[in-house]
Amino acid sequence: MEIWINPACSKCRSAIGLLDAEGADYTVRRYLEDVPSEDEIRDVLDRLGLEPWDITRTQEDAAKELGLKDWARDASSRERWITALSRHPKLIQRPIITADDGTAVVGRSEEAVRDALSR
Repeated sequence: MEIWINPACSKCRSAIGLLDAEGADYTVRRYLEDVPSEDEIRDVLDRLGLEPWDITRTQEDAAKELGLKDWARDASSRERWITALSRHPKLIQRPIITADDGTAVVGRSEEAVRDALSR
């Protein structure tokens, strides 16, 4: 299990606290420092069953500078979104937990973290 975190994020700290309390075996990835490649983002999206715009923090300054709210959200625009997430990792929703069964969850709630633990 791996968890992508920003240590300044309270939801990330809560998720790690719950993983620790449950004795989970996991690896921490500080994704702002160890930026995911476009291929890694594609893999996580496949594991999540989501599209890149579904995990994009659209209120971040970088999102506003890029004009993301006006970008198309369709198959032909998918790669553009993935490139933006790789170049601006702060746009990636957090925390993302990759579960041992090959799936992933966005662990913003206790229920989502527990879901990852149960896989």
